[in-house]
Amino acid sequence: MSLTGLVAAVLADDGTAHWPARVPARLETVLASMPLPARAGVRAAARGLDAYARARTGRGLAALTAPERESVLAGLVARPALLPLLDMLKVPLLLAAGTERMLEDGLPARRPARTDPPLDCVSAHAWPARSTADAVVIGSGAGGATAARTLARAGLAVVVLEEGQHHSTESFGRRPPLERFAELYRDGGATVAVGRAPLLLPVGRAVGGTTVVNSGTCYRTPDHVLARWSTDFGFDLAEGFARQLDEAERTLRVATQPLDVLGANGKIALAGADRLGWQAAPLRRNAPGCRGSCQCVVGCPTGAKQSVQLSVLPDACAAGARIVTGARVERVLIDADRPGGPRAAGVRVHREDGGFEILAPLVVVAAGALESPPLLRRSGLGRHPRLGRNLSVHPATSVAGRFAEPVTAWEGVLQSVGVEEHHDEGVLIEATATPPGMGSFVLPGHGGELRRELEGADRLATLGAMIADLPAGRVLGRDRTLLRYDLHRRDAGRLLRAVRAMGELLFAAGAEEVLTGIPATPRVRSMTDLDEVLAATSARQLHLSAYHPTGTVAAGADPQRFPADGAGRLRGVHGVLIADASVLPGCPEVNPQLSIMAAALAITEAHLER
Repeated sequence: MSLTGLVAAVLADDGTAHWPARVPARLETVLASMPLPARAGVRAAARGLDAYARARTGRGLAALTAPERESVLAGLVARPALLPLLDMLKVPLLLAAGTERMLEDGLPARRPARTDPPLDCVSAHAWPARSTADAVVIGSGAGGATAARTLARAGLAVVVLEEGQHHSTESFGRRPPLERFAELYRDGGATVAVGRAPLLLPVGRAVGGTTVVNSGTCYRTPDHVLARWSTDFGFDLAEGFARQLDEAERTLRVATQPLDVLGANGKIALAGADRLGWQAAPLRRNAPGCRGSCQCVVGCPTGAKQSVQLSVLPDACAAGARIVTGARVERVLIDADRPGGPRAAGVRVHREDGGFEILAPLVVVAAGALESPPLLRRSGLGRHPRLGRNLSVHPATSVAGRFAEPVTAWEGVLQSVGVEEHHDEGVLIEATATPPGMGSFVLPGHGGELRRELEGADRLATLGAMIADLPAGRVLGRDRTLLRYDLHRRDAGRLLRAVRAMGELLFAAGAEEVLTGIPATPRVRSMTDLDEVLAATSARQLHLSAYHPTGTVAAGADPQRFPADGAGRLRGVHGVLIADASVLPGCPEVNPQLSIMAAALAITEAHLER
């Protein structure tokens, strides 16, 4: 069915502006990139809204006048039970609307600061039906790239298999953000963990993995986390992570973000923290020469952010590694009859003509915490009872503050400032802004109210908070990943405390009101009001998202608890290393790129030493 009526109602299109008329076509593009259940859900909601309009007026939404559509929406909004459903419907719609608003205002030209370093990439369609290598690395993200570089530099013939495609910096600069969004994220960014409460969990799929679409924030693994991994879990390699973390920082050219391109959003966070006496500072990032494009989550259009396809994989290819793109691995091949027990023999990769095989005695699994467990199950290597369990995801929520003067949060660094004041309580606050519609913060309202929020979005400053969670999730599935995550009661309390802390910081910075992200009470004008709202709110009523999945093929000493041993070797088979976020045995409590790279480096170095 046509989405025209839905868009016209939710965005209060009264014909006075040109851009809303283009949103339905853009929304169709968004939906086309999403998995079938998500597409079906949006279309079912659109049909339901249209049916409600017909029952109430005798006509569908597209045939109603703007005031009539507003009246229909008012009838729905008056039913509190429907508010979460309507807000979920807004997520893809605001993606489309934000893009059209941006194009209406004129998309600034972004030219790469330099030419991308060369990569040896070959399409899966052009790869031979049978080949050999010393090592196959499955996945090209933070862990896979680091493993490939380490092995190639040691003289091994390495092939990297990546399900996504290679995208150049130049291609990012010539296309609007949403067009890149649909291509760079698995399922168009619509990966969802079901449970109490549902979590949107976007993950990248491209050469470079999620590093292509992350914020560029680079935290070293906290010492107390490393101590817990080593002492409590028996992840022996964590003891020596200092050297590997140093190497990762050098490779990525990590440095504190200068103030000159921080942007108003970050400066507001610093001002509020200063007035409260809180610990806060510009973040350390892998983006030397950042121009403040605020597009990190859809591929940096200037090449400043040193994602691994610009920083690690070129070194791997220079040492002889090759990258096969569009390559979905069906299974790891196992020689079950070798003396000493089963041993990796290579991989089989899907292709329309029947697929191809790469024979190799070493397979490095680095498909990510959400994809590695299903791959191992498809390979007959999923028998460990804890495989796919132990999932941590950094549950997150966002709030916004409205200011008297323009903020234009999408001009400047996307993730600019870290507020450490509550980090020892498991809450990390970061000043985060995105291109319009692409953040985890959802503007309140419907119809005319939402339209006014869109028109005034330049006066909003946004903050996000993620919490160090207990491993409350599980990766299910064999051919397709299924996620289950039930938020722990302790972590629900942390999320509510995070909302309060973000509200306090924004009011301290001079916000006239705070947008809470709570559908039933979306606005407050004082801390007293916010405390009253939070006293009557559960974490399930927040707009929740999640990032940084870890722990699903965890490494540790106890063979009953950990699918991989303390050196990152998969139990039950020789020649399979785990070198991605799934190997981390517990929540890293910070943005994990450096932790993942350090783990992959330590694991592959230990293998080479043996």
